[in-house]
Amino acid sequence: MNRIFAFGALLAGLVMPVMAQAQAPSNRLDAVVARGVLRVGMPGDYRPFALRDAATAEISGIDVDMAENLAKSLGVKLEIVPTKWADLLHDIGSDKFDIGMGGISINLARQKTALFSTPLMRGGKSAISRCDAQAKFPTLASIDKPGVKVITNPGGTNETFDRTRLKSAEIVLAPNNLVVWDELIAGHADVMITDNVETQLQQKLHPELCAIHPEAPFDFDEKGYLLPRDIVFQQYVNQWLHILSETGAIARINAKWLN
Repeated sequence: MNRIFAFGALLAGLVMPVMAQAQAPSNRLDAVVARGVLRVGMPGDYRPFALRDAATAEISGIDVDMAENLAKSLGVKLEIVPTKWADLLHDIGSDKFDIGMGGISINLARQKTALFSTPLMRGGKSAISRCDAQAKFPTLASIDKPGVKVITNPGGTNETFDRTRLKSAEIVLAPNNLVVWDELIAGHADVMITDNVETQLQQKLHPELCAIHPEAPFDFDEKGYLLPRDIVFQQYVNQWLHILSETGAIARINAKWLN
């Protein structure tokens, strides 16, 4: 009897972990639904995609509306997880959030360790400066000169572009994307190079600033959502985006924040 009992206990010890493993969600989609919460990572300093109000800590923008829609489609609650541009890959790799939003550029460096959704917006890097200095910086070559201060937010594709393409201009790091515009207006920097959609929006918000040839950006860029290496979840997000695109929902959300 003792031997039978011991054998049964041993068998149970082997079978139970296997059963628990089998019952655990096998992909991120099932895990999100089982958890009942969609965790969305956002830096929260990039208008019009996601901007956190300094006074109230509330966050709003295109991708906040999109995140709410995605959570609703999954039948789960939404949780916004603060992150930084320099920490995006580390945070999604360490399971701090399920999807990254907030104006993230698709590039091969990020693609090496994560996945992306289908692209949402096309554009590229262009410059913005005070309107009284706009004529001095018609080209990238005119910006890349000694004595020119180019301000950038740290850790993102703006800083990468500056450090890759600028050899003579001085690169000035701002604490975050929120203070860049006041620094430009105050004359503490001459130029900001960022996505052309942002330069066009910021010149609407700040009459002192003028976008420089946003219709002819310096390079090519697409925005998308950063995803873990999970094909099932990626396919769900892509199908959700396809439906929103075909029904005009994405266009309506963009128009709300860009116009």
